[in-house]
Amino acid sequence: MNVYFSDWFDVSPNDLEDYGAFNVSLINDLPVFIDPFLLFSSDKPEYQALHEKIINYITFLRKMSESGTISKGLLRHWFLFPEVKQNWLGFSKVGNSGSGLGAKFATALNNNLSTIFTDFGTEQVTSGSHLEKLCLVKDGVGKDNVSDFTTNLIKGFLCEYTETFAQKHIDQSRVKSVMVSHAEFDYRTRRWLGKRYKLPYIDGDYVLLTPKDILTKDDAWINKHDIIGDFDDILESMPNLELRAQINEYFLRRIPEDAKRREINEAIAKTLRKFPELIDYYIRLKENTSDKASSISSQKIRETEAVFISQVSELVEDLRDDSAFYATPDDTHEEAYKRVLYLKQVIENNDGYRVFYMKGEPIKRESDLQLMFRLTWYASEDDVNAEVNNGRGPVDYKISRGSKDSTLVEFKLASNSKLKQNLEKQVEVYKAANQTKKSIKVILYFSDSELAKTLKIMKGLGLKEGKELVLIDAQASNKPSGSNAK
Repeated sequence: MNVYFSDWFDVSPNDLEDYGAFNVSLINDLPVFIDPFLLFSSDKPEYQALHEKIINYITFLRKMSESGTISKGLLRHWFLFPEVKQNWLGFSKVGNSGSGLGAKFATALNNNLSTIFTDFGTEQVTSGSHLEKLCLVKDGVGKDNVSDFTTNLIKGFLCEYTETFAQKHIDQSRVKSVMVSHAEFDYRTRRWLGKRYKLPYIDGDYVLLTPKDILTKDDAWINKHDIIGDFDDILESMPNLELRAQINEYFLRRIPEDAKRREINEAIAKTLRKFPELIDYYIRLKENTSDKASSISSQKIRETEAVFISQVSELVEDLRDDSAFYATPDDTHEEAYKRVLYLKQVIENNDGYRVFYMKGEPIKRESDLQLMFRLTWYASEDDVNAEVNNGRGPVDYKISRGSKDSTLVEFKLASNSKLKQNLEKQVEVYKAANQTKKSIKVILYFSDSELAKTLKIMKGLGLKEGKELVLIDAQASNKPSGSNAK
């Protein structure tokens, strides 16, 4: 069954591994993204050149921002980019289409460059310039934006990288010459230009490969979470004692008595906006530990491959070999329930739980569970859609087979503070809204106390585990290889 690039284009996963490329799913985006810091810190000249190319373009944008008001047309051409969906990386719940970089991003980036980051490209504190600093203070520029922007700025390289692999390893009947827009920027005409490449082609579009050693999962090395968490260390690293005291006083004045963590974080954010030089000292700390960036990202990618590729591939094989699975045409509820049970088996008995852990601690995300479930629908003719919020609250997936047969599937963490409310009301409301009486709720728990809490809620609501409610045990402590959770 075709799920991954290697399946669709009949190439050996070992050839992709030897080439250093990530074996993407062509059913759904996988939750990894390009981290520009990995280009900066690499010892590969071609990656360093790519990072320099990114900085040169941002410096060009800064100069344009400082020169005066930019027309709407040029703002769109220089700042707005579509998502490069052809690399099949990112955070789409269904398929590979995202929103791309819209007007909000363009405006925020333009304002940041012409106000706070006027020294971009000429920093004195750090050893280099970094695109990521644009997402550290102002709203409107997040890690998804930075990743999409980076991907667009190195799209020509990704095309060449994929073209080289395709020439050697893919049957040329599966390759097509395509014109790729925004492949390179002409500084003389100040225009983005298209370029033609011979790329793997399927279902009316080309596919791009990405080197694994520039990918990460979760947060980029330079990120907003760390700059908040490392605030004390950043302040301590500033050599100017007078400025340090001034910043500290400004910060302390913004913390109320008996401040909660949220209020402290808000005070830090205000201080960073007031004293943007703190950002450079934070980035310098990150540069000084750049040796860890590659190893940590590599570990994250290996774990992603282990669960979302290796484990799901085994799941695919199990489903394919299970002749009874497709022997009779079940309704959507029965098919969805079977896939939930396979997912439960992978997590509880086949080390699948490890995707939810980092450094031995659980990373509790419903999105990872949702994606694993989506990938199990590789060979189904059913319509699998992520539900949008219609005012009654979202449900994760709606599995449909015509207008008369549909099933709602929702994933929740046992630690969710609104679990009882959700179990009691949410899907019941959605059943009415979507004209279906069939639904499955899946609850993931990480400890005995979370299980006990869930069972208590279920008892109070008169619910029992079965085809409408499935519990999945993601505890590391009770697994045979639990001590190896990363």
